[in-house]
Amino acid sequence: MQGKGIIKFFLVVMLIVTALQYLYILPTNAVENDAEDYAQEQSGETEGEEYRAMRAVYLDSISDQEILKIPLFSGFTYQDLKSRQLNLGLDLKGGMSVVLQVDLREFLRALARNTKDPTFEEAITKASQAQKNAQADYISLFADAWQEVRGDQTLAPIFSRNDAIRDQIPVGTSDAEVIRVLREKADETVSLTYDLLKKRIDQLGVVQPNVSLDADRDLILVELPGIENAARARNFLQAAANLEFFDVMRIDNSMINSLIQADQLLDRRQKIAAGRDSNFVEAKTWRVDTLYAQDSLGNLTTEIASIDSVEVTNQTAGPLFSLFSPNNGSYGPAILGIATKNNLDTVSTLLADEEIARLFPRNAIFRWEESPLPADELGNPSDIYALYVLEMPRDGKAPLTGEYVTTASSGPQPDGQIAVNLSMNSEGARIWARMTTDAANDQNRQVAILLDDRVVSAPRVNGPIPGGNTAITGGFNVQEATDLANILQVGRLPARTEIIQESVVGPSLGASNINSSKIALGVGFLLVLVFMLFYYGGAGIVSIIALLLNLIFIFGALAGLGTVLTLPGIAGILLTVGMAVDANVIIYERIREELRSGKTMANAIQDGFSNSYSAIIDANVTTLLVAGVLAYFGLGPIKGFAVVLIVGVLASVFTAVLVGRLIIDWWMGRGGNMSFWTAASKNMFANINIDWMGKRKITYGISALLVLASLASIFTRGFDLGVDFKGGYSYLVQFDQEVDSEALRAALTEPFGGEPTIKAVDGQNTFNVVTNYLVDETGQIEGREAQEVVLEALYTGVKTVVGDNSLTLKQFGNTEAGDGTHITSVSKVGPTIADDIKRSALWAGGIGLLLIFLYLLLRFNKWQYSAGAVAALFHDSIIVMGVFSLFWGRLGFNMEVDQAFIAAILTVIGYSINDTVVVFDRIREFLNTYVSRGKTEVINSAISSTVSRTVITSLTTLIVVLVLFLFGGASIRGFAFALIVGILVGTYSSIFIATPIVHDLTDELEAKKVEAVGTPAKAKV
Repeated sequence: MQGKGIIKFFLVVMLIVTALQYLYILPTNAVENDAEDYAQEQSGETEGEEYRAMRAVYLDSISDQEILKIPLFSGFTYQDLKSRQLNLGLDLKGGMSVVLQVDLREFLRALARNTKDPTFEEAITKASQAQKNAQADYISLFADAWQEVRGDQTLAPIFSRNDAIRDQIPVGTSDAEVIRVLREKADETVSLTYDLLKKRIDQLGVVQPNVSLDADRDLILVELPGIENAARARNFLQAAANLEFFDVMRIDNSMINSLIQADQLLDRRQKIAAGRDSNFVEAKTWRVDTLYAQDSLGNLTTEIASIDSVEVTNQTAGPLFSLFSPNNGSYGPAILGIATKNNLDTVSTLLADEEIARLFPRNAIFRWEESPLPADELGNPSDIYALYVLEMPRDGKAPLTGEYVTTASSGPQPDGQIAVNLSMNSEGARIWARMTTDAANDQNRQVAILLDDRVVSAPRVNGPIPGGNTAITGGFNVQEATDLANILQVGRLPARTEIIQESVVGPSLGASNINSSKIALGVGFLLVLVFMLFYYGGAGIVSIIALLLNLIFIFGALAGLGTVLTLPGIAGILLTVGMAVDANVIIYERIREELRSGKTMANAIQDGFSNSYSAIIDANVTTLLVAGVLAYFGLGPIKGFAVVLIVGVLASVFTAVLVGRLIIDWWMGRGGNMSFWTAASKNMFANINIDWMGKRKITYGISALLVLASLASIFTRGFDLGVDFKGGYSYLVQFDQEVDSEALRAALTEPFGGEPTIKAVDGQNTFNVVTNYLVDETGQIEGREAQEVVLEALYTGVKTVVGDNSLTLKQFGNTEAGDGTHITSVSKVGPTIADDIKRSALWAGGIGLLLIFLYLLLRFNKWQYSAGAVAALFHDSIIVMGVFSLFWGRLGFNMEVDQAFIAAILTVIGYSINDTVVVFDRIREFLNTYVSRGKTEVINSAISSTVSRTVITSLTTLIVVLVLFLFGGASIRGFAFALIVGILVGTYSSIFIATPIVHDLTDELEAKKVEAVGTPAKAKV
């Protein structure tokens, strides 16, 4: 064999590099064990929130310390070593993944100086609607919408009023040039948002987070393996961190009178809208008392005694007072009134009305407090929030903002409260000193500190605060204060981010997936080894060594690449094990042929290897093409599956072809004897003589029936579309008792406002609940996030079914719970992502087929081969889809059409073309070898000579995938079933569809003109 020295060199280098990758695990494991001991000692627990917090504190404290020193290398810290290891994905470890849309609407409004131009706002609205179903970036969508609604207007006058971009957009600038500038500014904003978000995530304490930017669609993809507090992570990812300081207005009689007039005005409007007499106004009686106010620490004070309290004494309040209670003297002098959480948005809308706003001071703005009022005497939490009136300066900007903050940290105050301590630069210190001086001189007035438009603290100022240092107190616990300090330290995001896809997987589900994957990997690998020993004898031992090296190199390479291993990735490894056997089988079957023809062992090995290279290259290149398409178009776990498949194919070619040859030559060189069969397998598939082409009309008929039945089911019954394709919320709910799916569906129909999809999962009292309830809502609903409302609706229905009054919402929604009725995973896919996935799937399938067609055309120099192969691939894909259409809901396991199913279809395409190319390669060889034989005879001989390889490769791959189906767990069962059907159909189509089509499209003369690339014409001995 040529180049043995080079192969040995690369083998040694790969072994050393791989060994280093595995060596990194030892010191990190030692550190993590110390962290667990520390957490247990500090918390007195072996699990729970405090235990995890202490563990994170220990790891954070040691993350930058050198824990490993290797000669000729610089020292490695814990973080360095962890980043070089194979990390487990969400479905194996638990955690959270989100797709964030960078919202550029407010960015455009800010550049336009918040213009009230109705055409501009109409274009913004249309672009936002289009974004739900488009893959283009927002600026392109805005440009299209503007062209549609602009009439005779141009964009330049709208943006030229902004001093920051006036030089780039003078008044006469064309719309095209304006859009170019906007896109440039938007790209800068998205990139900066991405950079700041990465810095924030670094503060979150997640080991090996994965953050990537899709700049073409303004999307940021975030994976947080091991994160256990989804609400905390959600706040980290979405908080704009817009810190502002405002002077607070005192509530006096004139302010209360403005409230009364506002309620009366709204009441009059309501009566007019209802058709009642516009002159009729119900009397309202008000009682005025002296207010004993409270300061920010809750101490009573009579220093400000000029504020009157009010009370509605009649039974009927107006639209405002029916939702909002004015300050009746129970709250501080800066609080206008209170409302429940559900009514905050409605009250804000009423007060923002132009006519109502004119009743209050022109510079007054209303802001709600971030936290509810304190719990009552019995400890029951409050659902009531206070409304402050703040003073907005003439320029419409906060007097002091977070841009002046240089450092932020958290710590306890002398009174025991946990505070966020801020330090400002010189300019910020000057402004803060002026604000606090004015407040202290004005009867110790309060100053409000806002974060993202909510009042987090409103301290009463007793004296000037020079030096630029202050503390924010807002009832924080240690974790909340630390998080807020970390967010402020990084700085505000230049654009708001919105979660359009979210997935949370509990650690218990991850552990279950790991255990089932280990079983599948072990059993599948063992069965393949047993088969190879049984069929190939001594050569089987070589293939076992090659397969073991293959697995070692795969895990080492994935760790070196920083790949996140997911459940589809495990499937990819198992599939690679099955497909890695293919190269061994091609070589060994060819050696067996040469031995049967009478050649010596040495010559048979030489010719067996050299005559197999062409088929091996073609088979693996086509698989790589499909894997490349998956890697480009896939998202998250599917991209991981593709990376595993690519690495596996490359590793299998190196180990099976090069290392395998090296081992055989070494053994033969030592005078050893190598067997390529056992007594039981020696004559298997020998001397096959079947008229394959003579049966093609029968197989055409069978395939036609299968394809027609599949199409009929696809167009009539359709598919069980997963949440990936139709959007919605998907919950995996585990029950601790027997539950009827129909009863669960009936109980959830009313809370969800429609019938949800309910599927039993794995027969273990676990159900998948899918609903599109509120999936289009991105803002708050009655003061709550949409996902909170959906979760409560699910909880209401589930509680009805289980009849357990002790089941709390917190326990039910906790993905960390180990027992009882609870949610083990939750995901949300918005319409934007669902449409993206559908388009990506279509593009992936179409481009995959096109690449295969072009490669075969280039490789075989005949369009007939490409046509036959692509026809067979259509045949295989349609039948697999038909099986899923026909049998979903009837076989007792999940048969959703989702991203994993698309990966399975493309894998089937790669596998099927792998099979087909081997047959085509032998046809090409035989047409140039047996020049005197007829076309049909040559093709029949070529199929007969490769049928052993086809059957054995299909069998070994099928063994592995069948084990994956049986032991891989519910999450991967549908994927494995698609592969099983695809392998069977692909093996059949290679012989009975692809090859007959080549036969029928090629006449005798054309067949003899085939030019074999690299295969000279010769006479067969």
